[in-house]
Amino acid sequence: MAYLKPPWFVRAVFNRIAMATGIGHSETLTITTRVSKQAQQIPVVVPVVEGVRYLVSTRGESEWVRNIRANPRVTLGKSSYLAAEVPVEQRAPIIAAYRPLAGKVVEGYFRDLPDDADHPVFALTPAG
Repeated sequence: MAYLKPPWFVRAVFNRIAMATGIGHSETLTITTRVSKQAQQIPVVVPVVEGVRYLVSTRGESEWVRNIRANPRVTLGKSSYLAAEVPVEQRAPIIAAYRPLAGKVVEGYFRDLPDDADHPVFALTPAG
């Protein structure tokens, strides 16, 4: 599966600003890494489709995607969820809802990775 590595500025500067301020409708996703078992935080834009919240990977097969597949327990803000990967054939309406929320910054990623199969999507179910 394809992956578009974010540049240093995005990783080191922009993501921290986005998590601190919520810029661009972002929320902070906390996951557990596969190897170190440490918490990893990244900013995400979360579309809601038919009452369900979703995570969309614009850059493809990222580390956070692999980490969620290994451990589907995630935290979004202060709420806990279980993440379940959405089959490719069901991703189109979720990606369509995501793109206008995330804005123009993601359009290049979808141009470079045009297939829905290149963008893992996870449905979030509240964890009790």
